[in-house]
Amino acid sequence: MTATTLDRSSPAVRAGLSIAVATGAYGISFGALGVANGLSVLETCALSLLMFTGGSQFAYIGVIGGGGTPASALGAASLLGLRNGIYGMQVNAFLRPSGWRRLLAAHVTIDESTATGLAQEEREEQIRGFWTAGLGVFALWNLMTLVGALAGDALGDPKQWGHDGAAVAAFTGLLWPRLHGREPWAIAAVCAVVTVVCLPLLPPGVPIIVAAAVAGAIGWSRRERVA
Repeated sequence: MTATTLDRSSPAVRAGLSIAVATGAYGISFGALGVANGLSVLETCALSLLMFTGGSQFAYIGVIGGGGTPASALGAASLLGLRNGIYGMQVNAFLRPSGWRRLLAAHVTIDESTATGLAQEEREEQIRGFWTAGLGVFALWNLMTLVGALAGDALGDPKQWGHDGAAVAAFTGLLWPRLHGREPWAIAAVCAVVTVVCLPLLPPGVPIIVAAAVAGAIGWSRRERVA
């Protein structure tokens, strides 16, 4: 990070801060749903601190809440988190981090920080956008996770309030804005059908892994056709 990274007159910084506020605020939903699906406040906060990728976190608690094992929940979360590794190659090209910054950059490489960085034309602005969005979302997401977890813990039994299926709805809400164009919608529809078919046949957590594998196979076959 450079001293100019935090220049508030920068369009990238302004964009990063707005994204950080909007996305970070959503962490309160994860916090509440984490404890509603059987995790403690500490476990819920640890997921945001250490895993820090919203889609994977919601997938994890969704599987746990559905009665799945921690292993199947981790498998589903890991598959959804693979995209961050792809982002990492793009981010490394313009960020060129070294030393401890490389580890920090890897941890805050998420949809929002990558998109904010790549949306800029100049490299300096890309760096500003990435760090502002990445660190901003990380700080607010973790703070709001704690707030949501404490509030959710105070509510007690999730079934009493109808929250026992809310993790799935929250994950859908997180995914919805990312579906642009016919192809993502088609893949999402296919994966939804696969999940529904697998639900009565496989243990909790495994259907989403199968659906993720199907999505990966579709993406790979399309890449082969283009090549």
